[in-house]
Amino acid sequence: MKCHDVCEMMPDLAAGMETVTPEVGEHLTSCAACAGKLAEVRQTMALLDEWRAPEPSPYFDTRLMARVREEKGQPSGWWQWMRKPALALSLAVLMGMSITLFRNNAGNRGDGQVVIAAEPGSAVSDLSAMDRNSELYADFDVLDDLQVQQDVNANP
Repeated sequence: MKCHDVCEMMPDLAAGMETVTPEVGEHLTSCAACAGKLAEVRQTMALLDEWRAPEPSPYFDTRLMARVREEKGQPSGWWQWMRKPALALSLAVLMGMSITLFRNNAGNRGDGQVVIAAEPGSAVSDLSAMDRNSELYADFDVLDDLQVQQDVNANP
């Protein structure tokens, strides 16, 4: 038998819940470390058996019930949490940051590209309008016909 196996059984051996088998007895006689640990565990358990929990003071129950009544009388809920200065300050900072981020992202289209403000009728505004409406212009047959007519007029 190995020391690890005996160490796992030590609390039960010290409490007398498990009988000492011949293998365990042989190991304890041959291994001084395990025998010493078993003796220490038995001493600790004997000390714990002698220990008594202290009695509470005679007015403990009275004070406890008074404290419970006091806690019940105080308002509770989410509004009570809002009255705490640290929480109110953190919420105010969070709201300020949210408004700032919202204003900074007002020109953002959502796909990671920033919309460039351009004057109507300029090349930049025409390109951005074509980019936004590319599906519409792709299916527009009039533009194809217009290109064919320009080619015919250019080559008489």
